[in-house]
Amino acid sequence: MTLLTKEAKQELIEQYKRSEGDTGSSEVQIAVLTKKINLLTEHIRGNKRDYSSQRGLMAMVSRRRGLLDYLKDRDPQRYVDIIQALGIRK
Repeated sequence: MTLLTKEAKQELIEQYKRSEGDTGSSEVQIAVLTKKINLLTEHIRGNKRDYSSQRGLMAMVSRRRGLLDYLKDRDPQRYVDIIQALGIRK
């Protein structure tokens, strides 16, 4: 399983930050979770009986869904922009 490296995470933060020093906005959190979800999905495809990882994946998907719902309520345009940029299904 390939982990999300510090450098890759920093690149995501730089790409999706809303202002200087922003590391915790909804967009940044959603982008980081999406990258982790994609990496974990690839791992699970090769290790179908890794139930602990499946459970972790479902928790991440749920957390991302909550952040997306929050963003959709607060600023619908930012919601649309982030799902298009990351290629997330609605």
